[in-house]
Amino acid sequence: MAAKKRCQFQSETQCNSAVVRIVGQCPHCRAEFCGAHRLPEHHACNNLEDCRQQAFDRNKAKLESERTVASKMGVA
Repeated sequence: MAAKKRCQFQSETQCNSAVVRIVGQCPHCRAEFCGAHRLPEHHACNNLEDCRQQAFDRNKAKLESERTVASKMGVA
């Protein structure tokens, strides 16, 4: 039987918890983490700022495409 994969979180001490199988891989840095470190905010993901900027740009484009323009009323 193969050894369990261990969390790749690195700080002063290394985390020795087992990797969460389905949701343990970070979609931004592709590293594998335990349940406590799987979120980008919790493992100081290197690509977190890029992720936030992309989400901001997508939201901005969506809001601009849905903008309504009020029609001007003629003066009687």
